[in-house]
Amino acid sequence: MKRNSDAAARAPRGRLGNVLLNLLITLIAGAVYFYVAIPAINLQSGEFYSFVFMLCMIYLLCALVTSGFRGKKGEKPFQRGQLKEYLTFIKQQCLPVGILLIAMVVVIVVGQIVSMPIFRAGAYRDLLTVENGEFTQDISQISFNEIPTLDRDSANYLGDRQMGTLSDMVSQFDYSNSSTQINYQGRPVRVAPIAYADLIKWFTNRGEGLPAYVVVDMVTQEAQVVRLPEGQGMKYSFSEPLNRNILRHLRFQYPTFMFSTPRFEIDEEGNPWWIAPKVVKTIGLFGGTDIDGAVLCNAITGESQYYAKDEVPTWVDNVYTPELIMQQYDYHGTLINGFINSVLGQRDVTITTQGYNYIALNDDVYVYTGITSANADQSNLGFLLSNQRTKETKFYDAPGATEYAAKASAEGEVQDLGYEGTFPLLLNIAGEPTYFIPLKDNTNLVKSYAMVNVAQYQIVATGGTVSQCEQEYIKLLSESGVTTTEELPQTEASGVIAEIRSAVLDGNTYYFFRLEGEDVFYAVSAADSQAAVILDAGDSVTIEHDVPDAESASDILSGGTITSYQRAEASAPTEVEPAPPVTGQETEPADTQTGTETVPEEAA
Repeated sequence: MKRNSDAAARAPRGRLGNVLLNLLITLIAGAVYFYVAIPAINLQSGEFYSFVFMLCMIYLLCALVTSGFRGKKGEKPFQRGQLKEYLTFIKQQCLPVGILLIAMVVVIVVGQIVSMPIFRAGAYRDLLTVENGEFTQDISQISFNEIPTLDRDSANYLGDRQMGTLSDMVSQFDYSNSSTQINYQGRPVRVAPIAYADLIKWFTNRGEGLPAYVVVDMVTQEAQVVRLPEGQGMKYSFSEPLNRNILRHLRFQYPTFMFSTPRFEIDEEGNPWWIAPKVVKTIGLFGGTDIDGAVLCNAITGESQYYAKDEVPTWVDNVYTPELIMQQYDYHGTLINGFINSVLGQRDVTITTQGYNYIALNDDVYVYTGITSANADQSNLGFLLSNQRTKETKFYDAPGATEYAAKASAEGEVQDLGYEGTFPLLLNIAGEPTYFIPLKDNTNLVKSYAMVNVAQYQIVATGGTVSQCEQEYIKLLSESGVTTTEELPQTEASGVIAEIRSAVLDGNTYYFFRLEGEDVFYAVSAADSQAAVILDAGDSVTIEHDVPDAESASDILSGGTITSYQRAEASAPTEVEPAPPVTGQETEPADTQTGTETVPEEAA
């Protein structure tokens, strides 16, 4: 009888009760971790294995803590065979968890091995299909009202500054500094939601949601806070701390989906959306990261819908991230002749350069990056353009300087002003691949512009406006023999003035000249060309103007300057000294505000 009571005293407490208690604690801890970390319940997700490993560790810890012994008074711990009995009990309780841990480790190791490029070089190479493109055919010379002149940092600075002008919002909300470049109604813009200023501001405003978002025009450098209709604020965003946090909201709706970071966009009607690309692993268990469609979530209502990659609406611009496209090209370029060649011989091995930019083409946003050889020298072999919605990718053969070499060359032209260049944007100027580089001061404001020839990066032109920069660059191309006069776009018009009109735009007086035999008006600012004030119909004039856009039907060419003129009663033309480029002032296009005089319809 006494022996039985001693055995009972030494036995672990309530085995079934302890197991249930351990499971309950593990379940509670797991629920808290899942709510905070929101891992995808997916065997291809590394976060899932971390989640399961954490649950196993919590259960094992609970088993060790709750499986106590009641020894006799005065006995030392684990006397008289208690240690063996205790370990046997722990083994019985923890065996299933231990087996699960071992199985997980086996799956992870095997999964990593079968996903390695050394075994699947062909699959990694074929992640991205790259076609060869023709530069002058695929990338036509675009109008200057389509050229983005801001980078991400400058756009965010302007957006934040615009928020500071709104007294009713600035005390409650902040600019989120998380902008996305899109094409909106045919214009390249950056859009970003606003965010709650702090937790208290969230608590007091969460009922109405975020009342606005910010749009920054990448061409005109104008920032606008777009207010949403009353009662239709954005309820779902990154600044929500609880269930309406966009990541948590998507995870609860799609628990097995792996997502790339959701990006904020607006449709053509200005409705706010979150675009969450669905990530898949296509090689082995963990390799071959790719995108398989996207979930579109209405930022106001939270309604979500998944679209396969071939069904994503055309207004969406960001499905494939630049980083993913560059990673896939690096696999394509390095493994083009197999894995061994990528390490030893490196024949025909190419990689992307460091950095990228965006180009707006055909109402889509393309990511641009340079392609260089594996030895990473200071020259490019060409460049890559990839559609961020469809992943259609083309390589263009254009040997020349790397983006950073061109950037340094442009900064050297304005080193006395201390301007810093943004990452170059590739343009077609007079049929020549050309780096376009906005130059910023130390406040992130664009003050000047540079154009650098890709093939001959010593050909550098700068100007206070895009038009001035382009005209100077075209002259340098001709002087350097890169292009002939016949190949250059026409930027000068001469003739007799048939008609003059004027208007006040943004506080400046503009004169619109139409020459005899022409239908187009040439817009000239009196501030840039004072001779415009004294000219009359019948006078002869020579005007430098912007490059005409072949696809535009506009009857007005802007940005012109008068280089010479001859009054009707004069016997010889008068030469006009060119005005120096204004590189120390921020340039912005004129608003369309008409004065009291007659003005052509397109200028009004």
